[in-house]
Amino acid sequence: MAEDAKTPAPPPPPEGEKKPSAEMPAAPVSNAPVKPVAPAPPAKPAVPADSTTPPKPAAPAKPTGPVPLLWSSPLVEKYRSQYGTALEGQTYLGQNYLTVKSELIPNILRLLRDEEQFDYCVDITAVHYPKREKQFDVVWILYSFPRNERLRVTTQIADGASIPSSVSIWPTANWLEREVYDMFGIQFDGHPDLKRILLPDGWKGFPLRKDYGILQQDKEWVQINLGIESGQ
Repeated sequence: MAEDAKTPAPPPPPEGEKKPSAEMPAAPVSNAPVKPVAPAPPAKPAVPADSTTPPKPAAPAKPTGPVPLLWSSPLVEKYRSQYGTALEGQTYLGQNYLTVKSELIPNILRLLRDEEQFDYCVDITAVHYPKREKQFDVVWILYSFPRNERLRVTTQIADGASIPSSVSIWPTANWLEREVYDMFGIQFDGHPDLKRILLPDGWKGFPLRKDYGILQQDKEWVQINLGIESGQ
């Protein structure tokens, strides 16, 4: 009788159907759309172990700028025959120069006015080269109305040295020399009233010298005369 009371075993599943596992329930079926999978990028070709990266091309050489060239003309040869190596003709980008020793000033300027008809002094200026023994180039820019020609005369002087004034040759040199004195501190002997023309009297320093900082100023003058600490 005990054997008859046992529960009969369940029938086996149909062929091909998996029997559900009691330990791992079946995953629920999702109706969400399946996202496409992006294809993998192509693999980079392998670099041989003995290969090296080619060197970068060298930067091109910095181009050289124009340089002064010797200049000869009947005018140059005329005065070279008188003064020899104390005078030389140069040209730079179409601008003609007479480079002369400082002892030729102002005689050469007077000859250029009287004999060569350079009757107009356009400008007088200077250039500062602080590392050079003779630190300053002084430049006269002349023009001849009869010749319709422009000429520059340049000479070198040391810091603290003076040079003769050319006011007696061209009266317009009066203000031009004052500006050079004001900005560079160059003295012109024989000038009738050599004093500052752009900056106030008593200002210390010369702003167009290359060792004068672009923001530099005479703070003492600013404080005393303007009542402020800085003019910047």
